Amino acid sequence: MKDLLLIALFAALGAGGAGLLGWAAIRLLRRRSVALSLFCVAAVTVLAVTSGTFAVAQAMFLSTHDLGVVITVLGMAAVVSLVTAALLGRQVVAGSRALAEAARTVGSDAGFTAPVHPLGAELASLSEELAATSARLAESRAREQALEHSRRELIAWISHDLRTPLAGLRAMAEALEDGVAEEPERYLVRIRAEVERLTGMVDDLFELSRIQAGALSLSLTRVSVYDLVDDALAGAYPLARRRGVRLEGRQVAAEPVEVDSQEITRVLGNLLVNAIRSTPEDGVVAVAARREADEVVLSVTDGCGGIPDQDLPRVFETGWRGGSARTPRRDDGRAAGEPGESGAGLGLAIVRGIVEAHAGRARVHNVDGGCCFEITLPAPRAEAR
Repeated sequence: MKDLLLIALFAALGAGGAGLLGWAAIRLLRRRSVALSLFCVAAVTVLAVTSGTFAVAQAMFLSTHDLGVVITVLGMAAVVSLVTAALLGRQVVAGSRALAEAARTVGSDAGFTAPVHPLGAELASLSEELAATSARLAESRAREQALEHSRRELIAWISHDLRTPLAGLRAMAEALEDGVAEEPERYLVRIRAEVERLTGMVDDLFELSRIQAGALSLSLTRVSVYDLVDDALAGAYPLARRRGVRLEGRQVAAEPVEVDSQEITRVLGNLLVNAIRSTPEDGVVAVAARREADEVVLSVTDGCGGIPDQDLPRVFETGWRGGSARTPRRDDGRAAGEPGESGAGLGLAIVRGIVEAHAGRARVHNVDGGCCFEITLPAPRAEAR
């Protein structure tokens, strides 16, 4: 037992000395190459085994021949270990360099290019994360470009829609000021109408800015879809009567929803006004509501003739305007964009923003002779009895 303790002591002294030297070397090399650190670890291990074995061999008073055999075996093992550590370090460095080269492609137009060099499990996992990050960056860039395009388009339309009525207001004001207006009352009515349209445009811009800033506060109450549709139809009826469009709301289920009644009524009002303005005289605008699983779907179907397939994904974008089939027309037959008609493409963007604030979604698809706008709202959970 005493001999074993002495052997353990000599081995610990020999290996401990090598370990202390190795710890100092690793501390000095902690900012250097990973391959050099791996080689240093292997060298320290080999040195610890060799020094411990040599110390024990000396204490055992081996013969010169036996000591030479031990040293030879330790030397061969050390060479193999160090060569293996060097190859492993070289492989790690090659993989790291290949991954670093591939990392330069993150966020590029061509996307992330994964390294062809075989990688270890950790580096392969890092490569997958870089690929996912590059994909998210590409999506973010595409989203930003789309928003920038919509913003520029909106500014262009708003500038046009503001310039036209303001020019008309200025001309009418100058006519009244110079006393050349033959019917001043008619001019005053037109001025009031233009001011109301400009006020509506400013209100829409303010509402849209609140939605995009996430500052839209909702006061949720449980109401019946039937009541919401009834209020929206009542508000849109005068416009439909002037344009000779018939409103239908016979397929409306009395389903309960938890929503901000004022905001959802505004959503339905926007959809109805757009549908009425896009439907020819003697046409029909139909409103329906139904329950689908845990959702309530409200739809507004018009007779606009349909939306081109390439425009369907852009319908709810800020500033989007439809083609001639969906160009709103004034009561006097002039197209939107003429004095007194804003048509800035904000209504449907507001619809989507309000619906998404209610954890719902808005979509549109073509039907026979027109298109159908649908808003989906989550149905309230059944109350426990």
